[in-house]
Amino acid sequence: MDAPRSRRRSAPFLIGLVAILAALPLGYFLFLHRPPAPPPPPPPVVEAPRPEAPPEKRPMELKLEEIRGTVEVRRGGGQWRTVSVGEALHSSDAVRTREGSYAVIIGGEAVEVRMEAGAEVSVEALTDSLSRLLLGTGMTTARVKMGDGQTLEMKAAGSDAVARTQGGTFTMSNNGAGTVALATLVGEVAFSGSRKVVIVRAGQQSIVRPGREPSAPTPIPTSLLLKVNWPTRPPRREVVVSGQTDPGSQVNVAGRVVPTDEEGRFSQVVPLEEGSNTVQVHARSVGGLHQEEKRELAVDTTPPLPVKVDPGLWDDPRPQGR
Repeated sequence: MDAPRSRRRSAPFLIGLVAILAALPLGYFLFLHRPPAPPPPPPPVVEAPRPEAPPEKRPMELKLEEIRGTVEVRRGGGQWRTVSVGEALHSSDAVRTREGSYAVIIGGEAVEVRMEAGAEVSVEALTDSLSRLLLGTGMTTARVKMGDGQTLEMKAAGSDAVARTQGGTFTMSNNGAGTVALATLVGEVAFSGSRKVVIVRAGQQSIVRPGREPSAPTPIPTSLLLKVNWPTRPPRREVVVSGQTDPGSQVNVAGRVVPTDEEGRFSQVVPLEEGSNTVQVHARSVGGLHQEEKRELAVDTTPPLPVKVDPGLWDDPRPQGR
């Protein structure tokens, strides 16, 4: 009888022990267990940088930066008209400078072209990296900034001569009849003609004569030839002034630009006024040399006064009858 009673007494103990043991995980979870750290937030979504579009390529923009005297422009083969500072130049436009005038054309900070008096320049082509100009007549000085990726090409009317540079300064003249001279002041210039190219470096010059190749580059001379044939007889209302200078030089006689031939010879009729006339002849080479001569020419067209004769001059002073 005692054994069953003992089992009944121990049953609640066992049940309580089981309940305690079963509650231990729950208590541990509620009181002792630390919840796991929350997962880190997802990294922000960073968009990959979009590739930048290449800058739009635009043709070189030329405009007239400086003007002195009378400068004219012709748009697309139209009529010549006086131009103003700041006007833009486009393909097929032409600019010319009158006597005693000059103009400066710029293309941003990369290109600059100075036109001397009596020059004519046409725009043949403009791209983002090339400016192609045509020198009709006269003299120009062009500068191309090194490292700007620009190329200047100067052609010559009446000749196949072409000057090309990507960074340099040069002076070029064209008499319009096939004689083209070039001198490089800074950098170097490729000068071509009759399928031959020579490299003209700073301090050198070269010349293309009609139908011939460019001459071998030579140092710019230290002096300039100028020989003038002045009249030997007293002038009347006009006089012919002729002479010779170095080929490719620009000559100005009495304020007028006078073309020279392939040997540098020139001739010009100069009108004169009554009285004293100062006639000046000035020559300038592509190398920047200058030379001049001048003379005072007096014109006197006043007719001589009539000679008066005393009618008694021829009377016989002797008494008559002797």
